[in-house]
Amino acid sequence: METTHYGHSCVLLDTGAARLLLDPGAFSSGFETVGGLDAVLVTHQHFDHLDTDRLGALLSANPDARLIVDSGTAGQLAGFEHEVVEPGASFDVGGARVEVLGGEHAVIHPDIPVIPNNAYLIDGTHLHPGDAFTPPPAPIDVLFLPTGAPWLKASEAVDYLRAVAPRTAVPIHEAVLARPALHYGLFEQLGPEKTTITVLDRETPTSI
Repeated sequence: METTHYGHSCVLLDTGAARLLLDPGAFSSGFETVGGLDAVLVTHQHFDHLDTDRLGALLSANPDARLIVDSGTAGQLAGFEHEVVEPGASFDVGGARVEVLGGEHAVIHPDIPVIPNNAYLIDGTHLHPGDAFTPPPAPIDVLFLPTGAPWLKASEAVDYLRAVAPRTAVPIHEAVLARPALHYGLFEQLGPEKTTITVLDRETPTSI
């Protein structure tokens, strides 16, 4: 599967049968020119995962793309045709199979309400957890690993990496960090022996 990272949580997955763009948010760039999409998938409603100001142009450039979101994001999408999916659902888009996992965003602070968060498992191999440490139902090849966030400690990310133990971990959700390479080093040092940490160059398609 070919993967392109547009910064933070935004990734494009090209399975060879489908092109899926996940979490085109405000901290990401370059996704605006992506074409040929079968779907745009959004994990949750936070602005760093969905930039509604740029969504219209993206969908206009991809008129056949389905916009697939969690229940919390749906309330922000007046005027946009969209589909709401819940954890436990699975569906086909293009030639890809998508399973919806998760349910809730990780806790930022007890005083901040917890919102819905979908994790998406593509073809049973590539997991994008959104803002949560969602476990896959079976071993996977690629985990898009949250690296830095108000809800995240580095030790928790390492423990999640160890629990999932994918063939490859791709760090994402790094835009809030001044020096994300420090966290990447922790993943290299403390992650499972058989897991490769692959930091993707921005806007560069890479087969992983």
